[in-house]
Order: sequence, then structure tokens, then C-alpha cells
Amino acid sequence: QVQLVESGGGLVQSGGSLRLSCAASGSIFSRYAMDWYRRVPGKQREWVAGITSVGTTIYADSVKGRFTISRDNARNTMYLQMNDLKPEDTADYYCKLRQFGIDYWGQGTRITVSS
Repeated sequence: QVQLVESGGGLVQSGGSLRLSCAASGSIFSRYAMDWYRRVPGKQREWVAGITSVGTTIYADSVKGRFTISRDNARNTMYLQMNDLKPEDTADYYCKLRQFGIDYWGQGTRITVSS
């Protein structure tokens, strides 16, 4: 079974940077596209960024130019480099992989950006 584990969250001041990691197991990781999502408690989930199996990337307008999604297939890990963080980036961040029509989600990692 596919398992995804996020890490790298924490508390950071506005303008700071964090790098999130999503470590995958139980999948031929390199064959599948993956995404980062975020959710503010009590609000609906928001798509943040995606990356294809060959490394093509796309971003939500809210993070374009500040966040960079990448993957290291040799390490079965996806990353989200988050620069120039803003208080509105505060959320729980989740990675997602779709394999054979089934979405697999990590447990999330919390980002808090203070003013």
C-alpha cells in the first residue's frame, strides 16, 4: 500500500523560508504525478502545486514565484521549497499521489507564518 509522509513544517516569520518533504513508499514513485495541497482548519482544501512523472511543474497563482515543487525519484521524495512566506500561507500541507485511480494522502505537516 502506498504511504506518504510529510515533514518540514513549523513556525516561521513572514518572509522566511521552509522546505517540505514528502517521502513515499509502496509505490513505483517515479511513474506518477504528485501534488501539494493545503488546508486551513475549517476551510476547504486548496491545491498548491503539481509535478508530473517527468518533472513538469504547475503552480497556483497564490504561490507562483515563491514556491518551487520538485522531486527526487532516486529518493522517492517530493519537495516544496517555500520562500517569502506570508501569513496567508499558514495551513496544513499535504502531499498526494494518484495510483491506479486511487488518491493517496499523507497525514500533513503544519506551517504557521507569523507577522
